[in-house]
Amino acid sequence: SVSSAALVSSLHLTKQAFDVVKRWVNEVQESCSNDSIMVQVSISTNLPCASCCTCDPSDQYVTRYHALGLLYHLRKKDRLATSKMVTKFMKSGMKSPFAYCMLIRIASKLLEEDDSGNNLSFPVLQQFISSAQPSMRFAGVKTLSKVYQGVCVHDVLDVYDVASAIPQLTQTFVQYAGVRTLNKVAMKHPSAVTACNLDLENLITDVNRSIATLAITTLLKTGSESSVDRLMKQISSFMSEISDEFKVVVVRAISALCQKYPRQHSVMMSYLASMLRAEGGFEYKKAIVECIISILEDSAESKESGLAHLCEFIEVRSILVLATKIIHLLGREGPKTPNPSKYIRFIYNRVILENEAVRAAAVSALARFGAQCDDLRESILSLLSRSMMDEDDEVRDRATFYFHTLQQQQKALNSAYILNAVSVPALERCLQQYLLEPSDEKFNLKSVPLMAIPDSEPKLDSVLTSRKAKEQPTASKQEIYAGNPPVVCHIRMVVNPIPPTSPHFTSSPPPEQLSRIPEFGVLGNLFKSSDAVELTESETEYVVKCTKHTFPHHLVLQFDCTNTLNDQVLEDVTVQVEQSDAFEVIAYVPCPSLPYNQPGVAYACVAIPEGDEVTTTLSCVMKFRVKDCDPNTGEADDDGYDDEYVLEDLDIVVADHVQKVIKSNFGSSWDELGDGNELEDTYALSSLNTLQDAVRDIIKYLGMQACERSDKVPDGKSSHSLFLAGVYRGGHDVLARAKLVLKDGVTMQLTVRSSDAEAARVVTSAVA
Repeated sequence: SVSSAALVSSLHLTKQAFDVVKRWVNEVQESCSNDSIMVQVSISTNLPCASCCTCDPSDQYVTRYHALGLLYHLRKKDRLATSKMVTKFMKSGMKSPFAYCMLIRIASKLLEEDDSGNNLSFPVLQQFISSAQPSMRFAGVKTLSKVYQGVCVHDVLDVYDVASAIPQLTQTFVQYAGVRTLNKVAMKHPSAVTACNLDLENLITDVNRSIATLAITTLLKTGSESSVDRLMKQISSFMSEISDEFKVVVVRAISALCQKYPRQHSVMMSYLASMLRAEGGFEYKKAIVECIISILEDSAESKESGLAHLCEFIEVRSILVLATKIIHLLGREGPKTPNPSKYIRFIYNRVILENEAVRAAAVSALARFGAQCDDLRESILSLLSRSMMDEDDEVRDRATFYFHTLQQQQKALNSAYILNAVSVPALERCLQQYLLEPSDEKFNLKSVPLMAIPDSEPKLDSVLTSRKAKEQPTASKQEIYAGNPPVVCHIRMVVNPIPPTSPHFTSSPPPEQLSRIPEFGVLGNLFKSSDAVELTESETEYVVKCTKHTFPHHLVLQFDCTNTLNDQVLEDVTVQVEQSDAFEVIAYVPCPSLPYNQPGVAYACVAIPEGDEVTTTLSCVMKFRVKDCDPNTGEADDDGYDDEYVLEDLDIVVADHVQKVIKSNFGSSWDELGDGNELEDTYALSSLNTLQDAVRDIIKYLGMQACERSDKVPDGKSSHSLFLAGVYRGGHDVLARAKLVLKDGVTMQLTVRSSDAEAARVVTSAVA
């Protein structure tokens, strides 16, 4: 007991006096092989545990567990020493199950850091899976599930033949841990867990609802298309016995199953509708509504049935957030259905019966029907005129605005102010800013941000794990084009280091960060920022990533640099860009110092040439002054030497000059632009074998937003139309329509329309 307490105290002491504890490494290593039995006192009998039958005898060697943990903390920076330690103790044995679990975790970390997997062989880990100790068995399975991608399929299936016995164990905590691990593996590799399906089906009726929920969600991931109907019947009888938080997990698993088997949408839609009619809380109903919406957006055959179920729901249940969401969906999808008039009744009922927030959403939805359905316009105007006398200001103002807009019977007005409306909160913010800064110029509506582009990545929430999606900045008209004529800025060539107190060292967003740097203050409004591009391998001594910031006439290249050598300090770090005939380097802003493992940023400003030639490849070289330093203290020598490091080439592509925007009604926006600046060409995409690959690459090259869910190609189709929308640098609207045909490769007919002839030429040339 005293030895164990001393080891734990030493572990805490490493945070303050690591060098002192490191001197005791020999004694710690001896404790890892110590056969002394830890004597504990039982609370119930006041006797040593040797005389008590309630304590686990394996806990008597817990000193080895504490010693191994301390030894790892002392050696974790030395990969070779850590690997030798793992190999030694796996051969000699530890006696304590806790120590074995710690050893498995250390081995897992080594395997994650080493892609080759040479530090530890999988047959060694299999001996832990076959152990009689449940904790050791689970730790081994969990380790293998983490490093699954580095193993051949044959080895993994052998491992899971052993792991499949986990659900049969009697201990509840081991069952839960085992099924949870299998659930995680099934997310990416369902075939590896298929052998456990029979055992998992038996766990659906387990008294522990957590285990039952994990079992059914795992089966939803591993089941075949033929078993969908049977699984949905089991879920129907199962849902009434669990709480709402577990119901949400099951519904999200059903949503994932819908994406996997689109031909089973009709089966799953009927079961989801019955769940929607049953009792449940807000989160449960919200999950079902989102699942139904995802189905009807992906499947044209299920659209009308899905909308009918949602209309029935808002008639029966009044949940503010969900009613608003469903009404917005009806306004977006209802006018495109064969019989749009049947949805008008459900929407107008909300105007009569609901509160002001739902009434306002219903008025906006009615206006969208009037803008897209000419035969319904008079009826919609009659309904909107009644809402013009509403007691709420917001409802009254919306009804008045939409009524007078629809009365003009102009498609351009309907497209600009109803179908592709600006963000109202953003409009309010821009008007407030305009009033705070008096100007002789009139307020320009182009300064109002456009509608935000939704995140395409699915949000995964559950009672077991949660992950917050990172918010991505969206484009705005204010950032794209401020309404003033662009001014060409002439900047003198400077190499001006940034002091440590500057925004160069802050984590502020790019617009704020760049505007505080004097050299970039005259470049104008930031148009867009691209994703970071790696210019080095992640294992090299210097790691460099580049983010491209596009301005009206300039590109600012932000180089995020990291020094991975602990015996060097880099100073005056500059990433020099080779000038081409068209692209001229205007300014460099170096990073003054780059210590070990501390990120730093260097900048380069490049002028964008006039005309259509806006793409190029730039050669980059990182130049710096090297000073040797003490790895322990970080103190650098006074003298140093100049050195350079060649980076990968950086491509400037058309997507860097185009910002994605949403056009909810692509057809009306296409007609509004007209064919004044229309270009059309045909391309043979011989390197692509599927329409979905072609759609993905076209969106990538053009950098535009897919409209009306045209980025998803239905199964079995040999032709497809892709609709894209964006804004070209300078504030010029650009629309593209790509007609794709699959026959001996992919053939594409690309038509581009823009408010600017140069923008149309640039976008058309992107694919070529």
